[in-house]
Amino acid sequence: MTTTTPAGAAAPAGEPAPVRVDRTALVDFTAAVLEAHSVPGKRAATAAHALVHGDLTGIVSHGLTNLTRLYLKLFADGRCDPDAEPEVLADRGAAVLIDARRALGLWAASEAVDLAVERAARFGVGLVTVRDSTHLGCAGVHALRATDHGMMCLLVSNCGQQRIIRPPGARPAMLGTNPLAFASPAGPHHPFVLDMSTTVVPTGRVRVAARAGRPIPEGWLETADGSPLTDPHALDRGDGYLKWLGGDPDTGAFKGYGLGLLVEVLGAALPGAGLGPDPAAWPGTGSPSGVDDNIGFTALVVAPAELRPDDAFAEAAGGLFGALLDAPALRADRPVRYPGWHEAERAARHTATGVPLSPSLYQELTEVAGTLGLTPPAPLAPADLPGRTPGAAPTTGPDAPGGRR
Repeated sequence: MTTTTPAGAAAPAGEPAPVRVDRTALVDFTAAVLEAHSVPGKRAATAAHALVHGDLTGIVSHGLTNLTRLYLKLFADGRCDPDAEPEVLADRGAAVLIDARRALGLWAASEAVDLAVERAARFGVGLVTVRDSTHLGCAGVHALRATDHGMMCLLVSNCGQQRIIRPPGARPAMLGTNPLAFASPAGPHHPFVLDMSTTVVPTGRVRVAARAGRPIPEGWLETADGSPLTDPHALDRGDGYLKWLGGDPDTGAFKGYGLGLLVEVLGAALPGAGLGPDPAAWPGTGSPSGVDDNIGFTALVVAPAELRPDDAFAEAAGGLFGALLDAPALRADRPVRYPGWHEAERAARHTATGVPLSPSLYQELTEVAGTLGLTPPAPLAPADLPGRTPGAAPTTGPDAPGGRR
């Protein structure tokens, strides 16, 4: 989903060194902030794990930078019910429909995957589709929960009634970035985790560049007439338009657009959530409109062990991903890898050396702590670094990349 400087490497020229914080302390602090906003304890812990996952794995656009910008604002605006009790609207055994009742998506998405896992253990497949949720953060962290049970998960989520991107050839924005994630065990290797927006990048990456004062590459945003833009502020000014995965209509934009529609149908039309495409968008300028309320998502979990002999899938997956890892590389310093591998390695390094936060983000968390009467997690000095071996990430349990806490 994103690429960042590996832990232990020097910060890019001109950028201050990150503040490193113990992973467990950071999750506990985040949970305490959510509890202070009336999120029940166990839910807060699950949600905090999902949110810190972004910084832990290097997907900083979906990490703690969104705590104040997105999640605490949801509580302040009354758009999220922190202790909502989701309602089961239909239960057909292998398939379940749930109304989240404006629950915190960081928690509700993990609960949906867990329920789909439970049903997959009984039926070989489990589908849980949810409406009226809020933003779920990194889709991959939720999908990863299925791999703890030897299962695979497809998770898709729309953006509710928020419209961010224009269909090819259209003037108004009609769809969201509509992320999807797929996670699968990979035998003895790190799980395969595809976590992506159906746009060329998620809006969070554009805003990360804007906050850092950096230009963005050509190909992320364009003007109304299709000229490339490198000013990240253009997105929120309303004169920069996000592009589909695949680029221009004549070079593949219909692939990203088609995937975006797939997510809208499976993640929102199926459960009855808010839809982006609506005639109300037609008179718009083409810039983003609407709000990300009534988000819909669907988790589909498959249990290979219910369909094939014990360990048959694990052996096949191990061979598949092992062959990729061992494939001859064009450059010795750039070995062949697959989605999810680098994120798992970063998680291991950051567990050992502390989760890196920008100084501005750490200051923001400190200010949040002050307003709530909490103690912010202390920065780690070199002597305080946890004594774990970098690269030796656990594969299961609460300290695994994507593991449950």
